[in-house]
Amino acid sequence: MALMALREQLDGLVNSMFLEGLLDDQFEQLQMLQDESSPGFIAELITLFCGDSERILAELTKLLDQAVVDYQKVDAFVHQLKGSSSSVGAQHVKLACVQFRQFCEEHNKEGWNLDPVALDTEDNPSNTR
Repeated sequence: MALMALREQLDGLVNSMFLEGLLDDQFEQLQMLQDESSPGFIAELITLFCGDSERILAELTKLLDQAVVDYQKVDAFVHQLKGSSSSVGAQHVKLACVQFRQFCEEHNKEGWNLDPVALDTEDNPSNTR
Protein backbone atom coordinates (compact mmCIF):
# COMPACT_ATOMS: atom_id res chain seq x y z
CA MET A 1 0.00 0.00 0.00
CA ALA A 2 2.79 2.44 0.86
CA LEU A 3 4.40 1.65 -2.48
CA MET A 4 1.16 2.50 -4.29
CA ALA A 5 0.94 5.84 -2.44
CA LEU A 6 4.54 6.67 -3.36
CA ARG A 7 3.87 5.77 -6.98
CA GLU A 8 0.83 8.06 -7.06
CA GLN A 9 2.86 10.86 -5.48
CA LEU A 10 5.63 10.41 -8.06
CA ASP A 11 3.14 10.37 -10.93
CA GLY A 12 1.57 13.58 -9.61
CA LEU A 13 4.96 15.26 -9.39
CA VAL A 14 5.93 14.22 -12.92
CA ASN A 15 2.55 15.38 -14.27
CA SER A 16 2.95 18.77 -12.59
CA MET A 17 6.43 19.08 -14.10
CA PHE A 18 4.94 18.46 -17.54
CA LEU A 19 2.22 21.04 -16.95
CA GLU A 20 4.80 23.61 -15.82
CA GLY A 21 6.88 22.99 -18.94
CA LEU A 22 9.84 21.64 -16.97
CA LEU A 23 9.71 18.33 -18.85
CA ASP A 24 8.97 17.60 -22.49
CA ASP A 25 8.04 14.58 -24.62
CA GLN A 26 11.57 13.17 -24.43
CA PHE A 27 11.06 12.35 -20.74
CA GLU A 28 7.83 10.55 -21.60
CA GLN A 29 9.71 8.50 -24.20
CA LEU A 30 12.29 7.57 -21.57
CA GLN A 31 9.48 6.41 -19.29
CA MET A 32 8.34 4.03 -22.03
CA LEU A 33 11.83 2.48 -22.14
CA GLN A 34 11.73 1.55 -18.47
CA ASP A 35 10.39 -1.93 -17.83
CA GLU A 36 10.55 -4.70 -15.25
CA SER A 37 14.01 -5.74 -16.42
CA SER A 38 15.40 -2.25 -15.70
CA PRO A 39 13.24 -0.69 -12.97
CA GLY A 40 15.88 1.91 -12.05
CA PHE A 41 16.59 3.05 -15.61
CA ILE A 42 15.20 6.58 -15.29
CA ALA A 43 16.63 7.11 -11.80
CA GLU A 44 20.09 6.10 -13.05
CA LEU A 45 19.78 8.33 -16.10
CA ILE A 46 18.68 11.35 -14.05
CA THR A 47 21.48 10.71 -11.54
CA LEU A 48 24.03 10.72 -14.38
CA PHE A 49 22.47 13.87 -15.83
CA CYS A 50 22.66 15.65 -12.47
CA GLY A 51 26.29 14.63 -11.95
CA ASP A 52 27.30 15.74 -15.44
CA SER A 53 25.36 18.98 -15.03
CA GLU A 54 27.14 19.78 -11.76
CA ARG A 55 30.51 19.17 -13.42
CA ILE A 56 29.61 21.36 -16.41
CA LEU A 57 28.28 24.16 -14.21
CA ALA A 58 31.49 24.08 -12.14
CA GLU A 59 33.55 24.39 -15.34
CA LEU A 60 31.34 27.22 -16.59
CA THR A 61 31.74 29.05 -13.29
CA LYS A 62 35.53 28.82 -13.56
CA LEU A 63 35.51 30.05 -17.15
CA LEU A 64 33.11 32.92 -16.48
CA ASP A 65 35.12 34.07 -13.46
CA GLN A 66 38.17 34.68 -15.66
CA ALA A 67 39.15 38.25 -16.54
CA VAL A 68 39.27 37.24 -20.20
CA VAL A 69 36.49 34.80 -21.04
CA ASP A 70 37.12 32.05 -23.58
CA TYR A 71 33.75 32.22 -25.31
CA GLN A 72 34.50 29.16 -27.43
CA LYS A 73 35.03 26.96 -24.35
CA VAL A 74 31.96 28.42 -22.62
CA ASP A 75 29.88 27.70 -25.71
CA ALA A 76 31.18 24.12 -25.89
CA PHE A 77 30.15 23.42 -22.29
CA VAL A 78 26.75 25.06 -22.74
CA HIS A 79 26.24 23.03 -25.92
CA GLN A 80 27.07 19.86 -23.99
CA LEU A 81 24.59 20.78 -21.24
CA LYS A 82 21.93 21.55 -23.84
CA GLY A 83 22.42 18.15 -25.44
CA SER A 84 22.23 16.23 -22.19
CA SER A 85 19.19 18.19 -21.00
CA SER A 86 17.46 17.50 -24.31
CA SER A 87 18.15 13.79 -23.98
CA VAL A 88 16.42 13.57 -20.59
CA GLY A 89 13.58 15.96 -21.43
CA ALA A 90 14.68 18.80 -19.13
CA GLN A 91 12.87 21.50 -21.10
CA HIS A 92 13.73 24.53 -18.90
CA VAL A 93 17.42 23.66 -18.80
CA LYS A 94 17.45 23.25 -22.57
CA LEU A 95 15.74 26.62 -23.07
CA ALA A 96 18.16 28.31 -20.67
CA CYS A 97 21.06 26.84 -22.66
CA VAL A 98 19.65 28.15 -25.94
CA GLN A 99 19.42 31.63 -24.45
CA PHE A 100 22.83 31.35 -22.79
CA ARG A 101 24.45 30.34 -26.10
CA GLN A 102 22.96 33.46 -27.67
CA PHE A 103 24.55 35.60 -24.95
CA CYS A 104 27.82 33.80 -25.57
CA GLU A 105 27.68 34.45 -29.32
CA GLU A 106 27.06 38.13 -28.56
CA HIS A 107 29.84 38.21 -25.92
CA ASN A 108 27.17 39.58 -23.59
CA LYS A 109 28.42 39.22 -20.02
CA GLU A 110 25.28 40.84 -18.61
CA GLY A 111 23.21 38.02 -20.07
CA TRP A 112 25.03 35.48 -17.92
CA ASN A 113 22.95 36.41 -14.92
CA LEU A 114 20.05 34.52 -16.46
CA ASP A 115 17.68 32.92 -13.99
CA PRO A 116 16.47 29.72 -15.71
CA VAL A 117 13.37 29.63 -13.51
CA ALA A 118 12.38 33.04 -14.82
CA LEU A 119 12.38 31.89 -18.44
CA ASP A 120 9.25 32.92 -20.22
CA THR A 121 7.88 29.60 -21.41
CA GLU A 122 4.68 31.12 -22.76
CA ASP A 123 6.44 31.67 -26.08
CA ASN A 124 7.68 28.09 -26.06
CA PRO A 125 5.24 25.23 -26.41
CA SER A 126 5.08 23.24 -23.21
CA ASN A 127 3.77 19.75 -23.21
CA THR A 128 0.68 18.95 -21.24
CA ARG A 129 -0.62 15.52 -20.55
